[in-house]
Amino acid sequence: MPISVTYGCLSSFALPEFCYMAFEQSRRPPRRLAAEELYQYAVRLLGKRDYSKAEMKTKLQGRAAEPGEVEGAMARLEEFSFVDDRRFASTFAQYRKESGGFGKARVLRDLTVKRVPDEVAKEMAEKAYEGTDEGQLVTDFLARKFRGKDLKVFLAESKNLQSAYRRLRTAGFSSNVSIKVLKRFAAGAEGLEYLEADAAEAEE
Repeated sequence: MPISVTYGCLSSFALPEFCYMAFEQSRRPPRRLAAEELYQYAVRLLGKRDYSKAEMKTKLQGRAAEPGEVEGAMARLEEFSFVDDRRFASTFAQYRKESGGFGKARVLRDLTVKRVPDEVAKEMAEKAYEGTDEGQLVTDFLARKFRGKDLKVFLAESKNLQSAYRRLRTAGFSSNVSIKVLKRFAAGAEGLEYLEADAAEAEE
């Protein structure tokens, strides 16, 4: 007697009817929500993580039964401070600095991606990094990313030094501080200033 091998819903002989139903359901667009349901949907989302106003508005636009109901839901959320770009940006900046170890420029880029208004993003990032020793952040970043390596030996190779510099710049650290810290480990870091100049010329 042949043995039917089933992987989840898929059988070597046939697809059970409930599998077809599950597949069809997965292809259906999400149900559109009326005003109160839309608001409750937003509250559930915020119970999982915080959102910028623009992010939340996009979420609601994707589920609203009527476009006009989005503004009403957003007004209620703002009334109770459930969405607040200043709070969102402040919390996000602190988290990215302390848990991610990123530089201020990276935080500003990330807040822009999350569509926080420029002036709010800049203000909150400035506050998060006020009094912060960027050189120490760079040192800590290198220690994490190259854990277990002797940095003086590792960075003596030009390709490793340039790679480390690019990672620092991508992580949001300034050019001058990045180079200053790298000079502690590699004399060749002097040449990175020319690498930065070449990159700037290429963008012009």
